[in-house]
Amino acid sequence: MNQTSLFKHIKNDLPASIVVFFVAVPLCLGIALASGAPLFSGIIAGIVGGIVVGVASGSPLGVSGPAAGLAVIVLTAIGTLGGSYQAFLTAVVIAGLIQLAMGYAKAGFIAYFFPSSVIKGMLTGIGLLIILKQIPHALGWDKDAIGDDAFLQADGQNTFSEISKAFEFITPGALLIAGVSLAILILWDTVLTKKHKIFQLIQGPIVVVILGIFFNLAYVNGLLPFSLNENQIVSVPVPNSMADFLGQFTFPDFSVINNIEVWKIAVVLAIVASLETLLCVEATDKLDPDKRITPTNRELKAQGLGNIVSGLIGGLPITQVIVRSSANINFGGKTKMSAILHGVFLLLSAIFIASLLNLIPLASLAAILLMVGYKLAKPDLFKQMYKLGWEQFVPFTATIVAIIATDLLKGITIGLLVGLFYTLRHSYRNSHHVKDVVSDENGKSVHHLILAEEVSFFNKANLLTTLECIPANSKVIIDFTNSKSVAYDVIELIRDFELNAKTKGIELVKINFKP
Repeated sequence: MNQTSLFKHIKNDLPASIVVFFVAVPLCLGIALASGAPLFSGIIAGIVGGIVVGVASGSPLGVSGPAAGLAVIVLTAIGTLGGSYQAFLTAVVIAGLIQLAMGYAKAGFIAYFFPSSVIKGMLTGIGLLIILKQIPHALGWDKDAIGDDAFLQADGQNTFSEISKAFEFITPGALLIAGVSLAILILWDTVLTKKHKIFQLIQGPIVVVILGIFFNLAYVNGLLPFSLNENQIVSVPVPNSMADFLGQFTFPDFSVINNIEVWKIAVVLAIVASLETLLCVEATDKLDPDKRITPTNRELKAQGLGNIVSGLIGGLPITQVIVRSSANINFGGKTKMSAILHGVFLLLSAIFIASLLNLIPLASLAAILLMVGYKLAKPDLFKQMYKLGWEQFVPFTATIVAIIATDLLKGITIGLLVGLFYTLRHSYRNSHHVKDVVSDENGKSVHHLILAEEVSFFNKANLLTTLECIPANSKVIIDFTNSKSVAYDVIELIRDFELNAKTKGIELVKINFKP
């Protein structure tokens, strides 16, 4: 993509990048907190994910950064390495090299093995999860890190008990900000953008964030009879000088390169980060209004490069992330320039305006994410999937429920297994079909079985059931004409049937049989 095409849609990409930036700030910090890593490591990963991965990626709308799905892995890995974050950074660099090798080995094809029903279920599940996780922030109470996507929490709470608890500790100031912000976003989305182009240029979430800062300042200065505590506003490290800013970077300890645990962690990070990225790529491409296709092998290379750079300067591991990607799409992003710009804004804000960011209420960001969640989990999608039949609806629903009840990767795995069950069931039921039973010149009933193009081991039971139902003293024709592949187990089954058929007076005829 040349420079001219990068800036071709700047009027769309710039406002979208600002929205993604505001969404990314608390997520980067929250994921770092949940990972047991320095807070600034989340910001570094966001900067690298935006600028480095954004430039190298072929994804027009995907946004990369630290992922909640890796938080538990990172937390455990740092503990395994004796609490040494520098040793962990070495594992991140190695993981990046592995991903780079996977990209050159063309391992990106893995993404194409995930059914559409599971991908749509993943998007909807994430949408509902975003809504559930942001309700406590909108009410002004949440003891857990922003970005936590697990059902069970470290403090013994779960997603639903967190919401129940939040209603017991409502902060009126946060609720007012969230309520007004949500009303503005709905009005902006449904009415104002259709009235005048100015409302398309200035995105609703930007107005919401600015309004949230004004509300916060009004509370602080006593203009409104409410208040927010420090846990209800954004919190980023504030450098006093450039030297102070540079001092926040951490570098890997390559002296642990011979530690087998470092390599084990690197392999796990590379596999999980690549899988999360490829799933997000598939989902983001489905959300893209222009239905562009991301080159998956190039994406693996870009993610590998991003993790190498992030590890070298103290950042968390990176994946492409669906929350920021969907926010980018929903608020008008057109090219990867929006992802790059969001990274630039993260960098500039960390250097120059960290104190200003620390005035943004989390309730304002919660309102933005509630809208993102709703757009991912619209009720109409449930109706569409139901109309497609059980083979689509059940894996779709299973994925959603599993994501909410466990976490992202486990939920996708369960959805995939349910989808696989329906695939095998479909294969089981479609191994063959039987023509209408007729009688020959001798009065024998003739059963004509036409085998499918592919007859696998999974079809053995269904075919056996059909053959066992054939009555004695009849004729059976098994037609292999359409079959390109017949499993040895099925051939063996037919041979056994042929031997036993004689004892029942059954005549067997095989057409185009190629043993």
